[in-house]
Amino acid sequence: MTPAVLREGPYRFYFYSHERGEPPHVHVVRDDRTAKFWIQPVALAFNSGFGRFEVRRLEAIVREHQVEFLEVWYEFFRT
Repeated sequence: MTPAVLREGPYRFYFYSHERGEPPHVHVVRDDRTAKFWIQPVALAFNSGFGRFEVRRLEAIVREHQVEFLEVWYEFFRT
């Protein structure tokens, strides 16, 4: 299960339900590109295909929605 937590423009931000044991993070996908960001503190954990400028844009979106992502993470995983 991959609950989507945000759709912004061409991006879909989501969690994998089996990643409970990791620190809070969010995945983002667009077309055949994917990335993973730690939520607190916000930091790029993995990138496959996004260019440098797009990664910065994604990081800004994660920062903008950081509180919302954390709330959804903890509610979803009930920790």
